[in-house]
Amino acid sequence: MKTVQETYEARVAAGAIKRDEAQLSVLPELERIRAEVAAPPKKKGLFRKAPEPPKGLYIWGGVGRGKSMLMDLFVDTLTVPARRVHFHAFMQEVQSEIHKLRKQGVEDPIKPVARDVSDAVRVLAFDEMQITDIADAMIVGRLFEQVMAAGTVIVTTSNRVPDDLYKDGLNRQLFLPFIALLKERMVVQELASERDHRQDRLSGETVYFAPAGAESRQAIDIIWDELSHGRDGPHTLHVKGRDLVLERYSNGMARASFYQLCGQMLGPGDYLALADAVRVLVLEDIPRLSRQNFNEAKRFVTLIDALYEARVRLIASAAAEPEMLYVEGAGSFEFERTASRLREMQDENWGKTD
Repeated sequence: MKTVQETYEARVAAGAIKRDEAQLSVLPELERIRAEVAAPPKKKGLFRKAPEPPKGLYIWGGVGRGKSMLMDLFVDTLTVPARRVHFHAFMQEVQSEIHKLRKQGVEDPIKPVARDVSDAVRVLAFDEMQITDIADAMIVGRLFEQVMAAGTVIVTTSNRVPDDLYKDGLNRQLFLPFIALLKERMVVQELASERDHRQDRLSGETVYFAPAGAESRQAIDIIWDELSHGRDGPHTLHVKGRDLVLERYSNGMARASFYQLCGQMLGPGDYLALADAVRVLVLEDIPRLSRQNFNEAKRFVTLIDALYEARVRLIASAAAEPEMLYVEGAGSFEFERTASRLREMQDENWGKTD
């Protein structure tokens, strides 16, 4: 089996990825874990404790730096049972299982849930760890502690340093022991690349398709598959006690139709939460706007304002070019600013940090 370094170099040679010094600095830690979990288990001696399981790895850094790509590459090199899953999706599974066990009368459902996880996999690879929900915050500490104690190694990516997890969250002092556990049982490593590889992939690409139709959908499918590596799933944002469900989400990117985001009773708070949660939004099938869909048009303007201010990268398909989307009726004059912003957001340097 190839090492992590050898696998990385092979993909660079094949042109699948670009060599990045910051990414290279993470490879030794990934290789350490691969080699340790692949080695035959050490037997417990008569007067010796069982050997400590390998330390995990917490990789953090800005969006588009290649964290998810490295996680995929790492999992591909493993020869032991492993699971690669988005952190949010995993916690939703855990919450559902805990709820089911409580209904069955189990007093401490975290124990059997942790046992099931550790029995199933030797390595648990999370993408995009973030804690925004108090229910997750109250569960994750005990869950991780028991899974790690059972010998399962956790590798995770995050956009935040551990000390910033659940920042300003309700009852955060109860969450602090979990942060201490992460730093004790995992190597914390920053992926400090200056390059945003996601933006590199979009450089020179068409990001606004008009008119919308089968051809534009096919082009967007290709872009989405390349950005998401063919992996996406539902993601829930909690907004002032309500849930905004993004049906297609992958590592800081979301894909939705105009109707899903502007045909529903959403407001500025929802769009601000969306803009804070994603760095790339694929928005499909924007219709022509007029007095007949005035409310949807107002929501669309609010959405674009939120994306613009947060410098979110927008990939869109629409019935017409921006200047021709809203040509008559109340609000058409005000829409000129939105059209201008849609034009500006098509620039290949849009969203890039200095």
